[in-house]
Amino acid sequence: MEFDEALDTTGLVCPEPLMLVRNAVRKLAASAVLRIIATDPTTERDFQHFCQFMGHTLVASEQSTDASGHTVLSFWIQKKAS
Repeated sequence: MEFDEALDTTGLVCPEPLMLVRNAVRKLAASAVLRIIATDPTTERDFQHFCQFMGHTLVASEQSTDASGHTVLSFWIQKKAS
């Protein structure tokens, strides 16, 4: 999936990933897409609520496993149009 900016929050736990995403989305142009990589399982719920509250779109999310067997979550958030 295409994106305009990327943010790696692996190893961080709530509320750090959400705070970093909030700041990154603020810097995006309208309708731009931010890709986030995370390992904290609470980020899925946090990002859904963030998008609903702020009017952004959670375009997609997926879960994979890295070489060490750890779960890695990926999210694509589109900033709302102006």
